[in-house]
Amino acid sequence: MDSSTGLPPQFASNYNPPQPMTGPSQWSTGLCDCGKDCSSCCLTCWCTFISFGQIAEIVDKGTTSCGVHGAIHLMLALLTGCECVYSFQYRSKLRHQYMLPEEPCNDCLVHCCCESCALCQEYRELKYRGFNPSLGWEGNLARHNQGVVLPPVGPGEMER
Repeated sequence: MDSSTGLPPQFASNYNPPQPMTGPSQWSTGLCDCGKDCSSCCLTCWCTFISFGQIAEIVDKGTTSCGVHGAIHLMLALLTGCECVYSFQYRSKLRHQYMLPEEPCNDCLVHCCCESCALCQEYRELKYRGFNPSLGWEGNLARHNQGVVLPPVGPGEMER
């Protein structure tokens, strides 16, 4: 697997995702700028687990599906009320991928105090970086490769 794309080497060379900036950067929008993208704001306010699942799938480069991430988030919310212990980790991953500052405070506090605002900001950031979280990793992969979807690798083909 290619560590930068999460794809087998023969597919990784064909993947041209949006590139992170080379130096430290800033968030594209502020934590409380939820009104700048009303559709993601509404999704996050009414179905937080779906918004989180979409973000996590993109951040994890498709290693785990939106549905799995969303289900874990929902179960934590229903059983403990502390889903932020899971979701803040993806804010940290996103920040590291794009060299974003940890602001206005550490990621855990941002998610524990205002998870909806944090998720809205992360969703907007992915959109700013060229992703459409609602398409999932595979959909973004196809979109960034101009619709060219490579066939799956069959048994024995990886040894070539």
